[in-house]
Amino acid sequence: MTDILMPKATAVWLVDNTSLSFEQIADFCGLHPLEVRGIADGDVARDIRGADPIVNGQLTREELDKAQNDENYRMKAVVSRHAELLKPAKSGPKYTPVSRRQDRPDAIMWFVRNHPEVTDAQIAKLLGTTKATIESVRNRTHWNSANIKPVDPVTLGLTGQLQLDEVVRKAADKKAKDDAKNGVLQPIEAEPEPEAAVEDAEEEYGMGAEPTAESVFGSRD
Repeated sequence: MTDILMPKATAVWLVDNTSLSFEQIADFCGLHPLEVRGIADGDVARDIRGADPIVNGQLTREELDKAQNDENYRMKAVVSRHAELLKPAKSGPKYTPVSRRQDRPDAIMWFVRNHPEVTDAQIAKLLGTTKATIESVRNRTHWNSANIKPVDPVTLGLTGQLQLDEVVRKAADKKAKDDAKNGVLQPIEAEPEPEAAVEDAEEEYGMGAEPTAESVFGSRD
């Protein structure tokens, strides 16, 4: 089904002006039948003005008549010839200039060393490389392993800081959820207890003893 503009407003008009079933209206507008029932009962979309899908060019009169004569018929929306042009274009594979491709193993090593929680699939997508290359860098079987050193991919110009931060954040969130699911507790750095400071003072000045001028400032000798 093609998404239509103003689905609730269209549903309001169809409820008020046609004999279509709730299921037919719901199917056409992309709503739940109970939501359409709520519109008919006045519980939903009270302040929404109905929108005629025929006037708006989203439905033909022939389609509407077919549906009203057959409750099992599901109406088909009119597809605009400009609809395909309005769809966001899918981004193609990440292209890395030839001059920078030799830097990708360094960036991969940076991920392996600093962010092991980031998956190979995420690294491959961000850097425009392959899982096989990532595995060879990790296992030190890459042909140029002797010269590979970890370098921040942003510094190498292979990605932007925002994209890198987003990938790292998603990986960290997923790891935290997985750890919580598996019952792995995250380490918490304990704050020093006040008693420790007291014990240190007692050791320095003597058990329960008040500090003297000599103990604080030292003797003249």
